[in-house]
Parts: sequence; C-alpha cells; structure tokens
Amino acid sequence: MRTKLKEREFRSSGALIPFLQQIFGYALEYRSWFVRFVAAAVMVAILDAIFPLIWLNYIDHQVTPLVERYREAVTAGTAVNFELGGLYQFGLIYLGVIVLQVLGIGTFIYYAGLIEEHVIFDLRRDMFNKLQTLSFAYYDRAAIGWLISRITSDTDRVTELISWGFLSLVWGMIMILACFVAMFFYSWQLTLMVLITIPLLALITMKLRMLILTYARESRKINSEMTAMFNEHVHGIEVNKVTGQEAKAAGGFSRISQRMRQASFKAAYYSAMFMPLVVMVGSIAAALVIYMGGNLVLAAQGITIGVLAAFFGYATMIFEPILDITRFYALAQSSLSAGERIFSLIQEKPQIIDAPGTADFGPIHGKIEFENVKFHYVPEKPVIPGLNLVIEPGQSIALVGPTGEGKSTIASLIGRFYEPVSGTVHIDGIDYRTRTQRSFRRQLGVILQTPHVFSGTIIENIRYGDHDATEAKIVETLELIGAQEMIGRLHEPVGEEGSTLSNGEKQLISFARVILKDPRILIMDEATSSVDTLAEARIQKGIEQLIQGRTSIIIAHRLSTIKHCDRILVIRKGAILEEGSHEELLARKGFYYSLYTRQVREMVA
Repeated sequence: MRTKLKEREFRSSGALIPFLQQIFGYALEYRSWFVRFVAAAVMVAILDAIFPLIWLNYIDHQVTPLVERYREAVTAGTAVNFELGGLYQFGLIYLGVIVLQVLGIGTFIYYAGLIEEHVIFDLRRDMFNKLQTLSFAYYDRAAIGWLISRITSDTDRVTELISWGFLSLVWGMIMILACFVAMFFYSWQLTLMVLITIPLLALITMKLRMLILTYARESRKINSEMTAMFNEHVHGIEVNKVTGQEAKAAGGFSRISQRMRQASFKAAYYSAMFMPLVVMVGSIAAALVIYMGGNLVLAAQGITIGVLAAFFGYATMIFEPILDITRFYALAQSSLSAGERIFSLIQEKPQIIDAPGTADFGPIHGKIEFENVKFHYVPEKPVIPGLNLVIEPGQSIALVGPTGEGKSTIASLIGRFYEPVSGTVHIDGIDYRTRTQRSFRRQLGVILQTPHVFSGTIIENIRYGDHDATEAKIVETLELIGAQEMIGRLHEPVGEEGSTLSNGEKQLISFARVILKDPRILIMDEATSSVDTLAEARIQKGIEQLIQGRTSIIIAHRLSTIKHCDRILVIRKGAILEEGSHEELLARKGFYYSLYTRQVREMVA
C-alpha cells in the first residue's frame, strides 16, 4: 500500500533554531542587501529613541528658561523680550531627525522587499528543481495539494519572517537598548520603575500570542476538515438522498462547525484581550513614572521637567518594541510548520540516484532480463515475490491480468522508476544501476493510461519528444500514426491540461512524442483504456507503428488490442501464471482463455 503524505504539525521545542538557521541562510545569500536592511532598521530605532531626548532638551533649555524669564518679567513689571532663535534651532533638529527617519524607513522597506522576493524565488526554484529529481516513490506518498501549498502559501509565510518579522526583532531590540541607555543616563530610579513592569508585559504578551497561535492553528485545521466534508457531501448529495442520510450528514457538519466556532471564538477572544492588557501595563508604568518623577522634581533631586517628560515618553513607547519582539517570536512559531515542510521537501533524498562517476549507456538493443527480482512498496506486502523474465530485442510483450497483480510495477521496474529490493534488472546484459538514468531514459519511451499535455500548442506538446524536430518531421509522424486531421491544427492552443482536445487526440500526441524520440524500449501502460472503442480503433494504427522494431511492453485491459504481440504474459501476484501467443493461450483454455471469452461475451451483450 502506498500512503499519501498528510499535513503535519511541527511543534518540537528544539526545531525553531534549526529552522531559523536554514531560512536565514537563504537571506544571507544576499549579504550586502541584508546588511543595509539591518543598518537601516538600527538607524530608525536609534532615531526613534532620540525623540524624547530632543523634547527633554527643548523643554529644559528653551521652554523652561523662557517661562522663567516671563515669570520674572511679570513679577518685576518689565517688558518681556523673547529670544526665539533656540526654538527654531530645535525645530530644525526635529525636522532633520524626521528626514533621516524617513530615509531609514524607505531604505529598510526597499531592502526588506528585495530580500523577501528573492528568497521566495530561491525557495520555489529549489523546491521545483527538487521535485524534478525525486523518484516516483515520493509521488506515491505526496498528495498534489500538499505539494502545491508548499510552493505557494508556505513560502509566503516563511519569507515574511525574514523580512518584516526580522525587522520587528531588530528594531525592537535596538529600540529597547537605546531607550534604557538613555534612561539610565538621566535617572536610574525612574528607569527601575519602568523596568519592573517589563517582565509582566513580556509574560502577558508571550502567553496571549501563544494562545492566539494555538487556537488559530486549530481553527485552520478544522476549517480544512470542514471544507473537505462540505465538498464530499455536495458531490455525494445523490447518495445522501437515495439512502436517506440527509439528517446524518447535516448533523456531522453541524458538529464540525461547532468545533470551528469554538476555536475561532477563542482565537478572537484572546486577540481582543491583547491590546487592552498591554495598554493597562503601559499605563501602570507611566503612572509610576509620573508619581515618582513628580516627587523627585518637586524635591529638586536632579530630575527636571524635561527629564520627567522624556521618561513619560519612554515609559509609553518602550512597550511597542517589546510587542514587536514577541510578534517575531509568534511569527516564527507560526512559520515553523511551513518552514519544516519546505525544508523537508528541499532536503528530501531521491531513492534512485546515480553514483558519482557512473558511466552512460551507449546505444542499446533492447534486451531486458529480470533475474530473481523482488519488490515491495511496504515490506509486509510483497508485490513481486521473485520474477525471472527475458525479453529479446524487438519483441512485443503484453502483460495482462486482474488489477493490482503487479503489471504496472513490472513496467515501472523496467523503466527504473523503481529499483528492485533484491535481484537485478539487466539491459543488454548490463545491470542498469551501473549506468546513468538519463542515458537510459533517452532511449526509453513511455505512454501512460492518462495522457498529459502542457499549456501551449499541439506542435509544442509533440516536440516534448524531440525539441529539435522540424515541422515536416512532425507532419510525417502524424501521418504515420493515422492522425492526419491534426496536421492543420498544429499551432492551435490546447488549453489548460488539454481542455480543447479529446482523450483520443491527447493520446495521439503522446504517440507522436514517443515516435519522435525513437526509443529502443517502449512501455505502454493501459494506453487506450481512457478512450472509447471508436477512438481506440483510430489509434490502433499508431500502436502498430510504434512497436515495430522496438522492444515493447504493453499493459492492456482490452485483450483485443494485444492479439498481435509476440508474447502474452498472464501476471498473478507478481508472477507469470501463463505465457504464450494469443492463439497458444486460447488453445490451453486456462486463465487467459477465461479472461478473453468473458470480454467477448460482454462486448456481444
């Protein structure tokens, strides 16, 4: 049994640091951009921490002296002469800091965007390239939707961490450091008043963010289940109605919706509680600063009105960088699962690899030998218990038998899409594991049960077999397989996944690709099962042309299509039950005879 990969959650406490090392390794590929990004964030944080100092000096050196002179002038009854040059000077300083801040913000936004988009590109490129090299065994376990979400939403989530998330971390840390350096310089007493509230704030924010993350994750998981259930029962509405299960289906959906409501409510509740609690702690810190600082000002113990105003500013603004740091941690935790899935794909090892220095196959003749080949997908369920088989060059071999008996597995072993668990497959007497996959696949042609066409034109799809093929050669190929009606449509778009083509036309394109490739070994796995009998009759000429002069392995459900094969092998439980030509097997009146006569009766009926 082949098991599809399921959505996994990575919650190991030791997984965060390796994940951060991996994702920041991608960001550091753009080291100069990263340094400028960090430098700009540091500059903006320092400038933010300078604003209260500007106000401190403005109040103590400009406003307070002016007020004192005004009070003295009023008391003395003299005219007041204000010197406003200092006010203009501080205005210019304030404006200059704002200009620098704007430049810094623009710089880190620019480089954060550059880094994010380039890392997204790199991750998606590496994942797609990895998918091209992985063995078929990986795709047996990996659902398509699982892979698509890795290359789309997961990459967006983790790259946000190294751009805007990391910005929050850098800005927050530098901001806190700069604020506390400034505060300690002016008053260690007031600094302690602010400092004692920080552990409480950090505890509250961390706890709330993890609760929000937990219930948001649960909500997303339940939403996936609810979507799947909705889709399942909408498509199965006829079954529900004819079996009278409407109430049961509605009850099941109601229960999962109730779970969704509870998880979503808790996530929303803790999100709503977040800011009020933070504001409350910040207000406590500000109140302590005003109370103690006001007493120190009145007692004339080295605290000026400007220092008190600066500390009030620091007491209210110091909590924002703490929130940003906890935001980075929460974002890192929420990105962990996505990052683990991405890097588990990028680091996945192909099961079939060529050893360093492996030689290429030269031109092959097409002799295939199975020597005591054993194979399984899971150890407790052997598919091929021990197969010995020799196929001579140019022979056409048909594999027939019930579904699930190992026919497609034998074909996959021939193509080296899987390798034997034990035993050897020889090509022209050479163990194919001692030669490169690429040199072998260049001389192998495969036509699958469900033909695939790519977006583009008909001629572009046919040229997948040989990118250098001329249009004249393609026309000749189509005539050879009896597909003359497609010659005038070569430059016609096929639509997404060949939406403008019939199954028969798609299969003809598959045949044309293989003929252009001119393989020495040909595998056709149920190549006509997806088309009706009329379409099958049209492409039968193509099949006959394809197998001429090539070693051909044909898996067919319709036994009428393989009567012309040199040998027919009846496969049961991964072993050869019967072998011979069509006439010989009918004469024996064994298992093949039963299969064939049953199909004939069904066609007549």
